[in-house]
Amino acid sequence: MATARRSADAAAAWRAAERAHILSQPWPWPHTVVHAAMLRRALRERDVVEAVGQVIRLAVAGPGSATGRYPQGNTGRARVPLTEPMPMPDDLAALLAASR
Repeated sequence: MATARRSADAAAAWRAAERAHILSQPWPWPHTVVHAAMLRRALRERDVVEAVGQVIRLAVAGPGSATGRYPQGNTGRARVPLTEPMPMPDDLAALLAASR
């Protein structure tokens, strides 16, 4: 999340945020925090589509994680369908498996 929040390189920041999102999905509070960081980045970049998408995702992230209803591997970006599962990067799958 530090890279996602502080990087001057927008592409690197978004990649870091997407990876943090994938890791955070099983837990309501971290999942919500990642979407809040994504919203801040979208606002900083004046990306209206991303900002609106993140507001919607902020509303559903916590409840989705709490009920186990989240699309595994989804990067959390507004241009990705909200409920579409995506391939899980191998390194992140290993981290998640180790955390359970």
